[in-house]
Amino acid sequence: MTTEITKAEEKAKTGEGEKTSRFSKKQKIIAATGAVLLFGGGMAAYLMGGDHAGSDTDGEHGDTSGEGTDVALVAVEPLLVNLRTNDGQARFLKLRILLAAESPDDVETIETKLPLIIDRYQPFLRELRPEDLAGSAAVYRLKEELILRAADAVGKGVVADVLIQDLIQQ
Repeated sequence: MTTEITKAEEKAKTGEGEKTSRFSKKQKIIAATGAVLLFGGGMAAYLMGGDHAGSDTDGEHGDTSGEGTDVALVAVEPLLVNLRTNDGQARFLKLRILLAAESPDDVETIETKLPLIIDRYQPFLRELRPEDLAGSAAVYRLKEELILRAADAVGKGVVADVLIQDLIQQ
């Protein structure tokens, strides 16, 4: 019996009797923090509008049934204008666009007032410089200006969007 006690005392002294942990304390803290962040991020995405499986939308948002997706478009003859340059060199802009009507009833309004819309576009386009059309952001600025000028001519809410088919600078 004394030999058993002495072996137990030796194990206690050398630390062989203690069960060592597979992961260190630092690794456990990092894993717990990662799990909390992952869970919190998932909850935030769900609450802020992620996919709500089984939610009943009643056709409000995310309706992909195909109803109301027909957009009434009005073609505008290609516009060819001189661009303003500092060096006097001739530069041209050819622009082909489509006007998207807010509703099918607005197509007739747009077609009858198309000369007024083009008249609003011409001075604006003639004042553009080649630098104004550089970059991808320039296309968005151009579209916004064209929408605003169309709204001035036919009324707000008649033209929903301007679709740029061709934008050629020469």
